[in-house]
Amino acid sequence: MNKEIFCTLGPSSLNDRVITRLEEIGINLFRLNLSHTKLKDLANTIQYIQTISSVPICLDTEGAQIRTGNLLQEKIYVRENSVVRIHRLPVPGDSNNFNLYPDYIIDKLEVGDFISVDSSVLVKVIDIEATCVVTQILCGGEIGQNKAVTVERDILMPALTEKDIKALAIGRDMDIRQVALSFANRASDVDEIREAFRKDAFVFSKIECRNALQNLAEIASKSYALLIDRGDLSRQVPIEQIPAVQKHIVLEGKKAGIKVYVATNLMESMVTQPTPTRAEANDVFNTLADGADGLVLAAETAIGHYPVKCATVVAKIIHEFENSHKRNGNDYPATSISLLNDPHGSSLINRKAEVTAIHDLRKLRSLTITETELIDCELIANGTYSPLTGFMGRDALESVLNTHRLPNGLAWPIPILLQIDREAAKQIGEGECLTLKSATGQLAAILEVREIYSFDLQEMIRRWFGATSGSHPGMAKLKAGGNVFIGGEVTLVQSVSNSFAPYKLTPAEARFIFNKKGWSKVVGFRACTVPDCAHQFVQLDALETTHADGLFISIMMGPRTVGDFLPGPILQSYQLMLDFGLYPIGKAVLGCSSDYPRYGPREAVFAAICSKNMGCDCHIVDCDYTGFGHFYKDYDLRKLFDELGDIGIKPLFYDAVGHGPQKQKYSSLESTQALRLNNVELLEAIRQKRELPEWCYIPEVLQYMLRVELVEGKKMLCE
Repeated sequence: MNKEIFCTLGPSSLNDRVITRLEEIGINLFRLNLSHTKLKDLANTIQYIQTISSVPICLDTEGAQIRTGNLLQEKIYVRENSVVRIHRLPVPGDSNNFNLYPDYIIDKLEVGDFISVDSSVLVKVIDIEATCVVTQILCGGEIGQNKAVTVERDILMPALTEKDIKALAIGRDMDIRQVALSFANRASDVDEIREAFRKDAFVFSKIECRNALQNLAEIASKSYALLIDRGDLSRQVPIEQIPAVQKHIVLEGKKAGIKVYVATNLMESMVTQPTPTRAEANDVFNTLADGADGLVLAAETAIGHYPVKCATVVAKIIHEFENSHKRNGNDYPATSISLLNDPHGSSLINRKAEVTAIHDLRKLRSLTITETELIDCELIANGTYSPLTGFMGRDALESVLNTHRLPNGLAWPIPILLQIDREAAKQIGEGECLTLKSATGQLAAILEVREIYSFDLQEMIRRWFGATSGSHPGMAKLKAGGNVFIGGEVTLVQSVSNSFAPYKLTPAEARFIFNKKGWSKVVGFRACTVPDCAHQFVQLDALETTHADGLFISIMMGPRTVGDFLPGPILQSYQLMLDFGLYPIGKAVLGCSSDYPRYGPREAVFAAICSKNMGCDCHIVDCDYTGFGHFYKDYDLRKLFDELGDIGIKPLFYDAVGHGPQKQKYSSLESTQALRLNNVELLEAIRQKRELPEWCYIPEVLQYMLRVELVEGKKMLCE
């Protein structure tokens, strides 16, 4: 983004999760408001932020501003026409007596002064006593602690408070370079803050009073940037003039060749609501159209309930603004702008045939293919295998076998092949279009034949699986087919299987759901077995440690090998976990795909890429499931990910996860002494009605398995 976003950090956002997520969204600057930060906490707060994030920090001074002092309660109510005393010395703030900060301001007040307090309250000074001023309440209302106060007369105040000077010294020692000068009145104020802080400081002069407007050109000439604080500015400028004044300040900043930022009430409703108003969205867009270089979120991220969502909404509006000039007429997409991870290869493939384009399919030669090849057709066409558009030719196959990459250099570990009998291949020509059908004759897809080639199966097996003998199911599948392969683009006519249709999600559908939920960072988990407590630990740990917005559990519904759990029990088990609230509310989505297990380290990378296409930023790699029959027992799964480098999705490795006997809890252990049951051991225990330890299985899931196995007598494992 060219336009920038600054976020104020406060009680809602000063934590690992929010700071990390804000940085990931692309926030350009973190603001610390010294009016709401205790001096004794400042150094620790700066150090904490710097430890978590590389985003620069800006100290926003108290400046020449008057505020209310401490109150006995969070708010007090002052009654119209009552008399209230404002004291020089500290008093317990209530409806009859309170203080102002800084305390010397009492000495500058005169009889007849009008004072606006916390926006709605208006008082008039009617008398001066030895230790206080006496005021009459002209407009009653609520007054909060540490709220802005405006005297309706120009009172000369120092540019920096004593607290500012001490805070700037701390910031200088901790290598802070950005500073916001509150209530800049004149150019000399900018010189003063540079003298107190550092000569090379990036000074954002805040325009929030009438004096600043009168001295705007001089202030701009000394500043790195201007920051329009519309909230405080509206205390001295009538609110109906604020839009025009904002445009004027932006133009003056442009004339001076410096940046201009806008703050206050950008997304005020999101302090308490998860979405903004239409007026707020319009205001932000038009502020950018005025020429503002960036936006500053204040209460929205400092004390608001939805700091990450708020920053996400602003980022989306900026994205829309920066791309709006590309629109042609009424060409506006129906879907919301997405901040989800880009698909592999940047574009999500969609190769589904239009009904009107397939009426002559009966004239084409047909080819019957296997169940897994039909599944591959579907997943190529719906984008799960993006950027693939069809079955691989020889060059792509050679590249994947040798380098785990496509010929263009993009990471891709698994060959996606269409095998064919040699005799059948003789009947097909390159450039021909074929219809692909199931064993029952159901039409599935159209294949545009680009290449027909042969390949030595033993050589392929050696390079693919690292061995030529063994019990790996992938080897058996290859050996059962011919040594001739067809490469070409696939267009899906219809999915062969509609099993578990309510749960099936394409990448486009998953991304739609994530966007609707306001997610922009998602953890993916590919489920291939009934969940136990270790799985739950891994999923929740990943959700917490990555600070993700949500967890996507995708269940493979395709064929599997003997001893694997059938897809139905897996899906039902996870649905039970959702039903019983075993995941944080609103933080998990369950879906399924026609995909099937391939077993091995290559599949771990492949699964991560498929998760990326679904919109996930991180993918849980359960190292246990990749070693089929101990075929890869000595293989270091991290090695392949390290060799490939950044593939656009972060793998989350969980080795030897189990229930530690000593700590009596689940964890990721370096030792292999973690306790965990495999599928066969579990079902054998159920059939023999042996009592399972409490740490082993989730009670709700275990009760379901007991009912299915012992009462209903249904199969749970492939046989």
